[in-house]
Amino acid sequence: MNAPHWHLAINHLPVVGVFLVVMLLGYALVRGRGELYGVGLGALVLLAVATVPVFFTGRSADDALMEISDIDDKLVHAHEAAANLAFIGIGVVGVVSLIILWFGRRLPHASRGAVMLVFALAVIETALMGRAANLGGNIRHPEIRGTSSAPRAAPEKSGHD
Repeated sequence: MNAPHWHLAINHLPVVGVFLVVMLLGYALVRGRGELYGVGLGALVLLAVATVPVFFTGRSADDALMEISDIDDKLVHAHEAAANLAFIGIGVVGVVSLIILWFGRRLPHASRGAVMLVFALAVIETALMGRAANLGGNIRHPEIRGTSSAPRAAPEKSGHD
């Protein structure tokens, strides 16, 4: 397997992972389940680390795509810009989560306020990841681009010609 293949194989982990952790933290906050705070924060740290190979294999995938003539460079660059922003975002979420875990290590669980902050950051990160993923899908899947940019089928001929 080459780097572009790895990118396609692993790029779903951070996208789906951050969404699932948002759901977990939301549940923990609503239900007052402080014991789950650490699990969610730890998962965000791990997802931040797991996003590093996704990001760097994406660079190789970009290079490989530039060699294909029917690829729209604008779509690749839009995905790359969104991925850069999402990568920075998951880094921030991961570092903040790690700091909260570090300072809260002597307590039974992290403070509710700190977890609410991370939850808000993770919700934003979910949107950033989703946008990057959607733009990545647009590169090779014209059917998801919307009606204005999807190729249209040729009109059917009527039998009256």
